[in-house]
Amino acid sequence: MANSMSKLVIAIDGPVGSGKSTVARRVARLLDYLYVDTGAMYRAVALKAQRQGIALDSNDEMTGLAAGAKIGVRLRGSRNGRGQSILLDGEDVSAAIRVVEVAEAASKIAVLPGVREVLVSVQRQAGAEGGVVMEGRDIGSVVFPGANLKIFLTAPVEVRARRRWKEYLRAGKTISFEEMINVVQERDRRDSERETSPLIRAADGVFIDSSAMESEEVARTIAMLARTKGGDPAPLG
Repeated sequence: MANSMSKLVIAIDGPVGSGKSTVARRVARLLDYLYVDTGAMYRAVALKAQRQGIALDSNDEMTGLAAGAKIGVRLRGSRNGRGQSILLDGEDVSAAIRVVEVAEAASKIAVLPGVREVLVSVQRQAGAEGGVVMEGRDIGSVVFPGANLKIFLTAPVEVRARRRWKEYLRAGKTISFEEMINVVQERDRRDSERETSPLIRAADGVFIDSSAMESEEVARTIAMLARTKGGDPAPLG
């Protein structure tokens, strides 16, 4: 991890539907940092497993698949992630990994210890030089326990479920709000109870409840916290 004052590692963790991706992407833009969506890496592995017909609950097979997959981030234009693409074995899968089915598959393989070990190594390489905003569920606790700034972003289950429900509706999926609450609660259970890298708030993590805040307000709050840590002194855009 770089110790330059202008090259911090910012870790943003939180449960599904907490707004991590939107906020992390905006923080990266405000500070001109690299944005890394670790969930996209799990989605890429899940997509490859679906294409090859590999059982998602097979730790050995999935670990081998993850180890053999070439997952990368390609930036178009500015380093801040506005033009970020996710590559899988050289193929741009940015759109393919955003479908609901792949997201659901990713949540299942994320509990596999071998897969997590492989991808944690990839994530550490991505943020090794600092100047990065990385979001996920174990960034501050496992991937970068020495991160300069750790955020735990969350909201009540009902708020997060409503956000996910709207995403599903926009994707043309039929599901009731009550069913979505159950989906989110089950996802929370898997994330918090898995043996490897469970979702927890790091002891030195800053707790932020996003339920009553717009994403822009949350992002600017985090960017200001970064500045107090010695982050990029440039005016916030």
